[in-house]
Amino acid sequence: MADLIQRWQEQKDNPRHKKTKFIQKLRKLRGKELDELADTVHEEVFQSVDCLACANCCSSIPPMLNRTDIQRIAKHLGMKTAAFEETYLRMDEDGDMVMKETPCPFLLPDNMCLIYEYRPRACREYPHTDQQSFSKHLRLHKTNAQYCPGVFHILDRMEKSMNNH
Repeated sequence: MADLIQRWQEQKDNPRHKKTKFIQKLRKLRGKELDELADTVHEEVFQSVDCLACANCCSSIPPMLNRTDIQRIAKHLGMKTAAFEETYLRMDEDGDMVMKETPCPFLLPDNMCLIYEYRPRACREYPHTDQQSFSKHLRLHKTNAQYCPGVFHILDRMEKSMNNH
């Protein structure tokens, strides 16, 4: 497990691992076959990547929260929605509500999430590489490969698989 995380840390900033051309190639292949391939590779990679050993997403990417997320988390914390927003959220440059701080204030020292059962939709769906969302989020994968060893290795394996056919 640590091996894939270590390889990602060593390779993610190398220009030849940026995957720009590969993502452009994937844009032409959108559809069910691409999503099925991604889902298979997603399952393989995440059998070897332990998110709790990394937690880089929680340490470096402030998640977007929708109105439902805000209300659910505020209720769980016993806070009024406005107080939750004032304490934890800010509006980003795109007009989206995101966590004010990184690392996430709900990330515990053992990389567990204090509000895991109530976490935002963006956190539940991250890294968007399963069959349900891979082709819908192609533009995110290049960026997410810089933050998530799973995404990095999914793209790497998909590229190798497609180059061998």
